Amino acid sequence: MARGADNAGYPDYWEADVVLRDGGTGHIRPIAPSDAEAVQAFHQAQSQASVYLRFFSYKAKLTGRELKRFTEVDHRDRVALVITIAGEIVGIARYDRLEDPSEAEVAFNISDRHQGRGLGSILLEHLAAAALENGIRRFSAEVLPENRKMLGVFADAGYEVKRQFESGVVLVGFGIDPTVKSRAVMESREHRAEARSVQELLAPRSVAVIGASRHWGKLGYELMHHLREGGFTGVIHAVNPSALEVGGGLSHGTIAEVPGPVDLAVIAVPYEDVLRVVDECGAAGVRGVLVVTAGFADDGEQGLARQIALVRQARASGMRVIGPASLGVVNTDPAVSLNASMAPSLPAPGGLGLFSQSAAVGISLYATAQRRGLGLSSFLSAGNRADVSGNDVMQYWEDDPRTRAVGLFLESFGNPRKFSRIARRLARSKPVIVAKPATIGLRLPPGHAVRTTQAPPAALDAMLRQAGVIRVETMEELLDVAQIIEAQPLPAGRRLGVVANSLSLSRIAADTAEGHGLVATGAVGDLALDGGQSAALAVVRKEVRAMLGRPDVDSVLVSLLPALGLAQEALIAELAALSATSAKPLLTVLPGNADPAQRVTGILGVDGDRTGGLPCFENHAAALSALAALAEYVLWRSEENGVVEEPPSLTSAAERRRAEELLAAWLRPVHDEGLLALDHEQMVELLSCYGITVLPSRPFGTVAEAQAAAEELGWPVALKTQDPILRHRLDLGGVRLNIQDAESLERNIHQMRYVLADYGAGELEVQSMAGVGQACTVRAIEDPLLGPVVAYGLAGDAVKILDDWAYRVPPLSPVQALDFVHAPRAAVKLGGYEGLPGVDTQALADLLLRVAELKDRHPEVALLEFTPVLVGRRGLNVLSATVHIADAQQRTDSARRALRN
Repeated sequence: MARGADNAGYPDYWEADVVLRDGGTGHIRPIAPSDAEAVQAFHQAQSQASVYLRFFSYKAKLTGRELKRFTEVDHRDRVALVITIAGEIVGIARYDRLEDPSEAEVAFNISDRHQGRGLGSILLEHLAAAALENGIRRFSAEVLPENRKMLGVFADAGYEVKRQFESGVVLVGFGIDPTVKSRAVMESREHRAEARSVQELLAPRSVAVIGASRHWGKLGYELMHHLREGGFTGVIHAVNPSALEVGGGLSHGTIAEVPGPVDLAVIAVPYEDVLRVVDECGAAGVRGVLVVTAGFADDGEQGLARQIALVRQARASGMRVIGPASLGVVNTDPAVSLNASMAPSLPAPGGLGLFSQSAAVGISLYATAQRRGLGLSSFLSAGNRADVSGNDVMQYWEDDPRTRAVGLFLESFGNPRKFSRIARRLARSKPVIVAKPATIGLRLPPGHAVRTTQAPPAALDAMLRQAGVIRVETMEELLDVAQIIEAQPLPAGRRLGVVANSLSLSRIAADTAEGHGLVATGAVGDLALDGGQSAALAVVRKEVRAMLGRPDVDSVLVSLLPALGLAQEALIAELAALSATSAKPLLTVLPGNADPAQRVTGILGVDGDRTGGLPCFENHAAALSALAALAEYVLWRSEENGVVEEPPSLTSAAERRRAEELLAAWLRPVHDEGLLALDHEQMVELLSCYGITVLPSRPFGTVAEAQAAAEELGWPVALKTQDPILRHRLDLGGVRLNIQDAESLERNIHQMRYVLADYGAGELEVQSMAGVGQACTVRAIEDPLLGPVVAYGLAGDAVKILDDWAYRVPPLSPVQALDFVHAPRAAVKLGGYEGLPGVDTQALADLLLRVAELKDRHPEVALLEFTPVLVGRRGLNVLSATVHIADAQQRTDSARRALRN
């Protein structure tokens, strides 16, 4: 609960829910004067040993003066954070700024009852983030040598810790600027904690259905029935105050009456009772809740308020929440056999993990996967996704040996930067397939309370491509890709062999393959299958085996029309047997089957042990689009092995700090949503911190001033209007180039003022002349959903009329920056076009890297635009730049671990 009302300057945005090492949750917030009694209770509950380690002496009770000092802070020079569980303070961390304003002394105190849950490392992350915000760069601490746990927290945080022993204590000091190692440590801890929290939801030892019913057709009845029929290996409890027994077993009046611990509570009560039930679950020590009840954020503002309260209550009690309005969860692991969902039966085991948000999409996705014969490892429907999200489940799937591929249908993004980070790591070992509507991020579906984006849809798609995600449009396309992964090895490349019994089919398959970026390197289009089943199978076996054996073929597509005497079941069995002995993917298209009783889409030819199987499709487009997506993914994965995880900075730490200081000073008079345009001198100073220079220019009023400026800059010069629209329009008279002397400059000034008079553009400037080259435009924004977004395109009609922009979300590696350079369709001009020489693409990649780093480190830069950037044969020049700054938004992925709705 926020405590800002009794504490002026209280930074409420420092408050955060966090996942602990064991999968439970806690709440971090700044301390407040009203915490004095709770701090005293925390102190008195500690052991004598813990009090001694914290204060270097034993004191049974804190004095009033000490309590006042500990709880009354200014949130700048003196900061204290507490972590609470069920409202009780279980950990405290604080810093006090020292005489050197860049250094602070820190101290920590963790409840004896909650040792080993990772509270110290989480508090250190949040305290360091608050300190950096307040201009502190270094922490120091005095620690008793026997306080090995606290020394371990510092040593394991990933910072470069220096220790020395003096006067019986260990003096510890370390810089708190995030490093590659400290970020890796944070992400590793976050991964383990979130994976553990989801594991407890998907592999519970006991499940209680609250709202269990004896009446067929009721949610509570179906959930109990599906749990039992699915063969759940744990204990099932029914909770219904109006029934003594449910489904042949004893029913309990409340969750408090259930004997033994409950890992997962499935809540199927009316929405007006959900908050009460969640409170009861928290009091009973339940680990997590699955809310299938609707009527929350899907029911307007009042429903959203109920949903926020639901999540707050659950997390305060250490519980994670799936839902509300969830379809449920499924785990096919034989050791678990969990079907806590509205699906009527437990699906066959397999290697695909599926995630959906709304129940309606979940039902459709689940049912379609079942019809296609795809085996699942697990399935989770997040419903309104108030707490547990796709990010959490990906953390779990990364460590789950039963999950070989991941499919997510997303209707909204809560934290796309974190999604990108997790998906990229996961995709290095397991394919990640994502289906999303084209409008995702632009508007929200019912029940989704997250930020929206101001960037174009292409920016979000670019982020997914950077992360190695296999991006598809529909759930059918998601399952097209999944069924190849489930049944076949991944293709080694784009080369395709085609085997068909029709020349037309063979040609159609080859053309379709080329249209999807595959290369048809081998084709057999005249198989003769008219000699009876045995002869036909022998022909198929010979030709397919030969095609699979060709060194210039990475994948094989078999496309066969029905043949007299050849049963489809026999053909599928033969092809499945061939695929089982091949290291190359084999798939088939059966376009001529007219029997509605025979399935021709899905994984066919699976034996009773769920081994073997052949991915089958009704048409070439679906099959080859899915295969091409996998080939592209394999290429990304091979390239990703050469990408540095944390690209080296192009600037020094001193330059980056200088940029921070400049921005902080300029932003002091800017409040709320105000936007400040930097003047030319400010802009030049900021950009110079990142090694970016703007070609010098000088505004003038009189001809004499212009001539003096030209002398200073050096002849020849360019003459430009300062009008932001006309300054780049040579065709409208807004620019005059290559002016050689003072007389020519005077004449051009008079002519330009005459031409531009009708536009009301009177302010002019002179600028140093740049060499010839290709004009480009670079933009960067701070998006409320995506954070930093960099856009780039070739200036002129390419971006203004054809919208030929490329987008990337920082950080970028040098390899990714060079790929960025070639991403626009018009980028072919950079390599030489119609007899013109090529330009320095490496210099352009370097500029994009510097812009990406600047935007990644400084969310205060709300908008940056370079128009144009003139790229020559050697080097480039930024001719004009605009920079606007604003109060930094809290990005969706920051340097401190936190759960977000």
